[in-house]
Amino acid sequence: MSGRIDVHSHLIPGIDDGCANLEQSITCARVLVDAGFTHAFCTPHVWTNLPENTPASIVRRTAELQAHFDAAGVALQVLPGGELNLGPEIANMRAPDVVSYAMGGKFCLFDLWADELPDFFEAAVRHLQSLGLKLVLAHPERMKAAQDDPGAVERMQELGLLLQGNLQCFIDPEDWATRRTAVKFLLDRRYTFLATDTHRPDSLPQRMHGLRRAIELAGHEEVTRLTVENPRMLLDAAGSNGQGSD
Repeated sequence: MSGRIDVHSHLIPGIDDGCANLEQSITCARVLVDAGFTHAFCTPHVWTNLPENTPASIVRRTAELQAHFDAAGVALQVLPGGELNLGPEIANMRAPDVVSYAMGGKFCLFDLWADELPDFFEAAVRHLQSLGLKLVLAHPERMKAAQDDPGAVERMQELGLLLQGNLQCFIDPEDWATRRTAVKFLLDRRYTFLATDTHRPDSLPQRMHGLRRAIELAGHEEVTRLTVENPRMLLDAAGSNGQGSD
């Protein structure tokens, strides 16, 4: 059985803008465990300027991190994944090169930074879907397109995208668009997942505060749906790929 499942984290040390070293990774993992997390998907950035972040290397680095956690007595199970940056080049990607949760070829996390949905958006999404992937859009509340245009959000969901909210946004300043949008999406039940998007220890207190704020806003049952029940579909994908889910 699982507790909370973090579907977006940057715990693997030294490969993107996440944890800088193993000490930071262990510190972050202990905080997650204390907050009720039993599993976390390692989703490092997959950008053109990070060519070493490939499916094979992420699987290897995740296994190495798990060994370190086990040796340190940290009761967090980590699984491989990635955060793909959506760009026009996506339309040419082959299935083996696309990072997915547990590299199972079923669910893919991606981000997009745009003031409005770009011309290539739908083509790139449909190409990834043609590879048999269900797509998870990371932190849409941080996209100006989603903040300013309700029609853009409708379009995303009509395309079948699953939305993942970032916990930290719930404690952004009250006048920030990120906070207003995150709260609206939560209360409108637009999110499929909530995640920490953990990077380094210094921001974890805010992310855990965001978890508590989400519970205050929507209740334990809804936040459990978004951090435990829905993420179990990703563990199912992990199990079917031989990664294990216990």
